[in-house]
Amino acid sequence: MARLSDKSLLAVAAVVDVAIHARGQPVAAKALAERHGLPPRHLEPLLQALVHAGILKGVRGPRGGYELARERRRISVAEIARLAEATDAEAEKKAPPLVLKVVRPAIASAEQAFETALATVTIDSLCREAEKLGLAEALSHSDFNI
Repeated sequence: MARLSDKSLLAVAAVVDVAIHARGQPVAAKALAERHGLPPRHLEPLLQALVHAGILKGVRGPRGGYELARERRRISVAEIARLAEATDAEAEKKAPPLVLKVVRPAIASAEQAFETALATVTIDSLCREAEKLGLAEALSHSDFNI
């Protein structure tokens, strides 16, 4: 079964977090990283890649941070996963010939089906599920200062 990498899952979680918390003001990278238990430097390259892809918008300045670059219903999990995986393209070039010539082609159609299914999952649907489960409320009551 194809699955999303940890990096892809983190990217999706970061975009959902921004969608939930950017209500009229950008979400600071430091706050985002703290909510996910990560050092800000670990998350920053991924956030910048999301900005360059037009998924997030970076806002500079002392009250800067990140906000969605477009409506959350127009951002799919598949798009975010493709971006996150593309940032690891160099590592894939070093894969052994068995992986490159046998394994990868054998699972290509399954990965395509998985990606097609992921394209139907939007940030909006994930935010609605978080809100339905009361997780959006829990995430917005952090006990730290920015």
